[in-house]
Amino acid sequence: MNPCEPAPDTDKKKARERRGFVCISRSASLNSPQTQITIKQIDTSINMPTGKVLIILSDAHSFPLHKSDGTTVDQPSGFFLMELAKPLAKILDAGYEVTFASPKGQTPQPDPLSTSLLAFAGNYLEKQRETALIDKMKTENNLNTPRPFSSLSDEELATYDGVFIPGGHAPLSDLGADKELGRILTHFHETQKPTASLCHGPYALLSTKVGPQGTFVYKGYKITSWSDTEEKFMETMLGGEITKVESSLRDEGAEMVEGLAQSALGRITVDRELISAANPMGADGLGDKFVEMLKK
Repeated sequence: MNPCEPAPDTDKKKARERRGFVCISRSASLNSPQTQITIKQIDTSINMPTGKVLIILSDAHSFPLHKSDGTTVDQPSGFFLMELAKPLAKILDAGYEVTFASPKGQTPQPDPLSTSLLAFAGNYLEKQRETALIDKMKTENNLNTPRPFSSLSDEELATYDGVFIPGGHAPLSDLGADKELGRILTHFHETQKPTASLCHGPYALLSTKVGPQGTFVYKGYKITSWSDTEEKFMETMLGGEITKVESSLRDEGAEMVEGLAQSALGRITVDRELISAANPMGADGLGDKFVEMLKK
């Protein structure tokens, strides 16, 4: 072994710290071609990502709203802007590379309710900052062209350090029974890699019922999501019935953690590899905890 090359290290944290390690011999000339190549390697290693995070999105631009007259309408929706942007900013700031994926790889859209100034409690600067981050992901990453779930092989999934599922009502339309998503989430469950989700995002966890194990793999987990109480408020506002995330997860055996601390104060819930939160109030805390667990 080269004396200035570190021994193989199985510790995940130390391995990340040593990624891109190179050595220049004391006797080597700084002007030699070999040394110049090594210096370029050092420059490259400085910009290497800390790791990789997969972000799950819905292809849907609406969700079913069941009216009292027996009809069902498509209510416009998508990902909730700040529920994606706040954790995303923390993931990127920590040096992780992100890849967006969805059922068919269609262009996602933000929930119209999430782009209003009201959703940001009148904070114009915060709205501009988070909108700019999403726009950057469209031009510099694959947000406009997510990877179809089926294109992510089991071998590729092994290269990711964690998975994140933001909210918005759109997941109610196409994530809860997606077989390929069930395969993906089962991988992160079996390997105990950090899995973060909030609001309506946890509805996607139900996809594991049609995954490789054929069962809800988060049975017995403590989970927080958009509550039935919050959804009933939305039903009153929109004039129709909406699928309940909390009830759906509880019916499959999840131990739901809901209440004022979660819905109003943004308290997150952590159980094994899973981090969850109720709504945008928990987006910052969820992002912080997710990054903390990624680094372990």
